[in-house]
Amino acid sequence: MDMEELKQKAKEIRKDIIEQVYNAKSGHPAGSLSITDIMAVLYFKELRIDEKNPRWEDRDRLVLSKGHCSCALYAALCERGFFEKEHIKTFRKIDSILQGHPDLNKTPGVDMTSGSLGQGLSVANGMAIAGKMDNKDYRVYAILGDGEIEEGQVWEAAMTANKYKLDNLCVIVDNNNLQIDGTIEEVMSPYPIDEKFKSFGFNVINIDGNDIEQIINAFEEAKQVKGKPTCIVAKTIKGKGVTFMENKVEWHGKAPNEEEYLQALKDLS
Repeated sequence: MDMEELKQKAKEIRKDIIEQVYNAKSGHPAGSLSITDIMAVLYFKELRIDEKNPRWEDRDRLVLSKGHCSCALYAALCERGFFEKEHIKTFRKIDSILQGHPDLNKTPGVDMTSGSLGQGLSVANGMAIAGKMDNKDYRVYAILGDGEIEEGQVWEAAMTANKYKLDNLCVIVDNNNLQIDGTIEEVMSPYPIDEKFKSFGFNVINIDGNDIEQIINAFEEAKQVKGKPTCIVAKTIKGKGVTFMENKVEWHGKAPNEEEYLQALKDLS
């Protein structure tokens, strides 16, 4: 896909996010909207995957460690063709394949059951180590929240990624600067994020995580790095694309009412 097509896909993913949280009357829209451009590039340009064979052994893997933003993952999977659009309106409903947090046993295309923050990088490490042991050339991507990296396990996993020289691993930190209780500085500042990952032996790339071209270039650079893992620190806007949600902490875990739903779709039209 070219740049304009990827931008259009990102817009469709954003609409699907709004549909999900509106119909469920719950969910995490703002943090899902902040990673939408990254998801569009991953699912429509970067990941080697097959929607007709979700468990293909040689596929690239994606671990959404910030699992509460599942509606961004589901929207991308739906747009890619892993399941029918009709499922979007069943988000968070009993017996739906789209539960509040990703479940690899329920949703085609999900590579890790996530939701307990801080654990995703450890699992991604395991996938990357397995790939090397099996002489596979697949790559592993892990998306972490900037608030999530306040969890100590993340840094234990970072040491592990460095120790085993996991150059088939790419970590993306969604640096939207907001978590449920406020800014990340107010809660427990992980800044400077880039310097921390560098000190743990990562190749680090800083980008605007809502800029499609920068995202593409960062993934290309990451693939050229040998002997160490890469961390992309993606500066994003929480709630990106919906004017009244942008940079508003109250939209971390809140569904729009009908008026807000209609306004959001208008913003994204």
